Amino acid sequence: MAEATTQTKVKASKQRMKEYLKGWVPYRYKRYVFFVLATVVALVLPFITIHGNHFFLLNFDHKQIHLFFTKFDMQELYMMPFLLIFGFLGVFFLTTLGGRVWCGWACPQTIFRVIYRDLIQTKLLHIRKRITNKQQEVTGQYPKRIIGGLIWTILAIIAAINFVWYFVPPEDFFQYIKHPSEHGVMMGTIAILAGFLIYDVIKLKEDFCIYVCPYARVQSVMYDEETIQTIYDTERGGHIYSDDQERKLVKNEKELLSVEPDAECTYCDSCVRVCPTHIDIKRGTQLECINCLECADACTQVMGALGKPSLITWTSYSAVKEHRKPKYLRFRTIAYGIALAAALAGLFIASSKKEYMLLNINKTTQLYKIKDHGKMVQNAYTFLVQNTEREDHKYFFEVVGHPEIKILRPKEPFKVKAGAKIKKVVILGTDKVLSKDSSKDKVIPITIKAYAVDNKKKIVVTRPTTFVFPRYDVLQKERQKQ
Repeated sequence: MAEATTQTKVKASKQRMKEYLKGWVPYRYKRYVFFVLATVVALVLPFITIHGNHFFLLNFDHKQIHLFFTKFDMQELYMMPFLLIFGFLGVFFLTTLGGRVWCGWACPQTIFRVIYRDLIQTKLLHIRKRITNKQQEVTGQYPKRIIGGLIWTILAIIAAINFVWYFVPPEDFFQYIKHPSEHGVMMGTIAILAGFLIYDVIKLKEDFCIYVCPYARVQSVMYDEETIQTIYDTERGGHIYSDDQERKLVKNEKELLSVEPDAECTYCDSCVRVCPTHIDIKRGTQLECINCLECADACTQVMGALGKPSLITWTSYSAVKEHRKPKYLRFRTIAYGIALAAALAGLFIASSKKEYMLLNINKTTQLYKIKDHGKMVQNAYTFLVQNTEREDHKYFFEVVGHPEIKILRPKEPFKVKAGAKIKKVVILGTDKVLSKDSSKDKVIPITIKAYAVDNKKKIVVTRPTTFVFPRYDVLQKERQKQ
């Protein structure tokens, strides 16, 4: 009779939970979707090119950076400050808005641990019995653990190669890999990264998040009362720990109910068993929490069987205290949003100034040369011209705004192959008297315009330099020699 009553209660509880949780999707499944999307994007993005340019590529081999499918030479990194500012502000904005949402939902460390622990060890090899129990350490089962380690080793090598693709593009990588002895730095980088990932995921585990990752140390200073976090509702569940979180006030559900009769926490500790960083969320905000919300899923199922909402939710402390929804729009998030928009606008403006050729102008040590008994004054320069395009082009120069200064050398346009750079000796001269000052040489600011004669509208740059005209008395002495 007692057994039948127990079975009836269990069936009723399951039915009640089924009805209450109808349409509910665990955060864990939502995170899996993010993980799959992030993995696919990371693997596929290096292969996507537009006119041979990548979305992001920091290529030290060719001294180039590709950003938003636009290629920049290392000498064009004037947009990098905006890129760095945008990155830092993005971290501040995400942390202020959603705490360590990056850690639980998109961080490679979290994704790798889920793949190894939940997919390989639990689902594939059954080394672990349940995904919902992450506290129990794996013992024995050495053959399976070795197989799991080998599987992860293969995946770690793939992950290391994928990382390298953002520095060595796949089109170059697959050529280099044919001759590994000639590319020791690349091969060594892959080996070191893969070795670290193997040690990190198998041995270091979530200790990386707690002790190594700097983000865990700086996140707390960015929090405020409206920051979205994983929070245990003490008003509904009851106070398990003291305000300083250092000691337990009660040891079980019976003690809790004796102190707080209306407390709803069943003291099942499902939230503790499922936590990957081995914390008790009932203690409040903790450095180790990565906002994975696995504890919220566990509590939702337990409380759902009782027909009640979860005691652990993704919300803010102010929202819990005031029984309202969290405020996403507030001064700090709006300020960070405006700053982000400004940094992004600056980045796009800087990237729009892309130059399709590079030009460096260096003046020789000789300030000027007087020719033809004072009839001609010449200045010599060394121009470094680089063709950053994928096609060969012919280039030439002109002096802007100073028709009295002519280009004496070179006399004809010259060819530069795709991606190549050449040095060109350029001589400017004038047969006009530009200054009658006998006290000092006259330094005249000029602008050099360089362009591709076959595509003058697109491939054109300007550079400032100077033309030095001698003292008038020196010029007169040369003329008198005639």
